[in-house]
Amino acid sequence: MRRAPARKAERPVSVAAVDLGATSGRVILGTWSGERLALCEAHRFSNTYRELGPHAYWDIGTLWHEVRSGLLKAAARLPSGTKLASLGVDTWGCDHVLLDDTGRLVFPLHAYRDNRVQPALRALNRDRDSSARLYEATGIPNIFYNTSLQLAETLTRYPAISQLATRCLFLPDYFNFLLSGRAENELTIASTSQLLDVSENANWSPAALAQFGIPQHWFRPPVVPGAILGPVRAIPELRGTQVIAVPGHDTACAYDAMPTDGEGDLFLSSGTWSLVGFESPRPLLGPAAQKARISNERAGNGHFRPLTNIDGLFLLEQLMAEFADRPRNDKDWAALVNATAAQSETPSESRLRLNDGSFASPPSMRTAIDAQLSKRKLSLPRSLVGYARLIWDSLGQGHADSMRLFESLTGERFKRILMVGGGSKNRLLCQATADAARIPVLSFSLEGTAVGNLARQLIALGAVKDLSHFRQTLAAQLKTTTYTPHR
Repeated sequence: MRRAPARKAERPVSVAAVDLGATSGRVILGTWSGERLALCEAHRFSNTYRELGPHAYWDIGTLWHEVRSGLLKAAARLPSGTKLASLGVDTWGCDHVLLDDTGRLVFPLHAYRDNRVQPALRALNRDRDSSARLYEATGIPNIFYNTSLQLAETLTRYPAISQLATRCLFLPDYFNFLLSGRAENELTIASTSQLLDVSENANWSPAALAQFGIPQHWFRPPVVPGAILGPVRAIPELRGTQVIAVPGHDTACAYDAMPTDGEGDLFLSSGTWSLVGFESPRPLLGPAAQKARISNERAGNGHFRPLTNIDGLFLLEQLMAEFADRPRNDKDWAALVNATAAQSETPSESRLRLNDGSFASPPSMRTAIDAQLSKRKLSLPRSLVGYARLIWDSLGQGHADSMRLFESLTGERFKRILMVGGGSKNRLLCQATADAARIPVLSFSLEGTAVGNLARQLIALGAVKDLSHFRQTLAAQLKTTTYTPHR
């Protein structure tokens, strides 16, 4: 009996994810071989905005230096004779650059936590008819970090910018431009702006652009995730490496990495922000959704990700700067978690009311927290451990409240919460979420955003069939911790 000829083994494919967050960045090397994804952290660095007078800015030069350094480190880790097949860039949403015809920056890169848009935001919120029309057109509520408000403030204060600038690129678009020379707007990051039409054609909204006085020629029709932009031009050592437009918004990447097996899953990406939502072929619109500030951002497949943004671990990140005994290494973090676990759970009526605006960018996070508690005649924590317990319990409650909000708006019932991001490594936060939501929380040991970034590259290169296949394959190799409700 003749044997069938052996199938030729597929060669490993190595790709790099540039994953930039508001407090840290990383370059992750991913190698797909034998239906398995192996990860290697090539580079990690801190990131923060800098205050200059009353305003806040990103250090774009330093970010580019770190991106370039990380990609070179990733390439250096490959076996001799192996090349990096591709790379992709994702970042936080909304922030952007303005360029002239030569690709030169014509305006400083403000950070979204800059308070410069507050007067315009208050005026827009008072105009209920315009707000309703905007939400109907874009599916994005009025929020202080929206690109729409940032660009409107820039144009109002500096009208000549409309003559100097010829393109507006979001941050992942800009890094793609620096790497490949192609200036394109990617779909998922564009959907964070409050300027993209919520209809299926996914183009820029004439109504929104007119509302904010933004030139339409600053943007090009968005490209879908998976578009190959061309080879790297800016780094000679990466000659032949393709730049792929992955989901530019880090949350869209995190969603792609979720090993969901069907309906009934609520997604939670826990980091600087807590982003709670689900996947849907249709946006979630209407007066109730607008009042609840549901954002209908785009997923990597072009569908929608109705979600809520909750003040996340930014509260603790900022608070810790005010404590000399803050954790400085993994051992210190473990000690903080253990000490916090020994404290009693925060009563539901004493938890923080998140998203009231006071925690967006306060001079002192401790003062902001104390002010809210004092106003409600509640006792103040006496130590970092007490604040940590309060914050983690409050975030868990916020996650559960978002779940119930979605259930009331859709009539659906969620069966479990899939959790990725830095917060998924915190057992107290995971348990607080499960207890408040009264459904299991599944925490996955993966760099969720980077993995979603890598997935879209592998699909674009033809190494992986589609996202469903990637998720099924990934689920089989993940370490998963399940937190069941205690009450």
